[in-house]
Amino acid sequence: MSDSVHEHDQPLSGPALRVKALESLLTEKGLVDPKALDELIDTYETKVGPRNGARIVARAWVDPAYRQWLLADATAAIAEFGFIGRQGEDMVVLENTPKVRNMVVCTLCSCYPWPVLGLPPVWYKSAPYRSRAVIDPRGVLKELGNEVPDDVEVRVWDSTAELRYLVLPERPAGTEGWSEDELAGIVTRDAMIGVAQVTVPAESRR
Repeated sequence: MSDSVHEHDQPLSGPALRVKALESLLTEKGLVDPKALDELIDTYETKVGPRNGARIVARAWVDPAYRQWLLADATAAIAEFGFIGRQGEDMVVLENTPKVRNMVVCTLCSCYPWPVLGLPPVWYKSAPYRSRAVIDPRGVLKELGNEVPDDVEVRVWDSTAELRYLVLPERPAGTEGWSEDELAGIVTRDAMIGVAQVTVPAESRR
């Protein structure tokens, strides 16, 4: 995907402008270190938040009964872990299979399941991703390094203020016998949005 997908190309909204103004004021007064703030945001965007979703995916991989419950009533199954609250009140889990690949977008704004994925990444909120994911999902996935074979169906799901989605990615080969914690360690945020697949790191292959 081109670099433009990683940048906002729309004016900041009122709340975003206020946040920026507050951040600038606190920085000027020496109360906030911009670098530390960036690191904190990155932690919640890519590490802490997505770990919740990774635990759910790992449980579904090792527990067929939980997987069935998750697909039938995601909101209740996720609440079993305590991952509930604003931006995640009504959830649907979409299962990837060898013949179906699911991909999540929010075409109107940036609706995102915060309780299970943390903060939404910048590219997810960008206008190019929001429009192109619907128009040319295969092209977007290819640019992200996740080319989909022609015989695999790509389904795009548009999140709303009322309904949020989480992708249950395919469990990668070579993870037989892994513990739930080990499996959770390889599940990524992007895989749970549907723009990547879960892979086994070379150092983890047995």
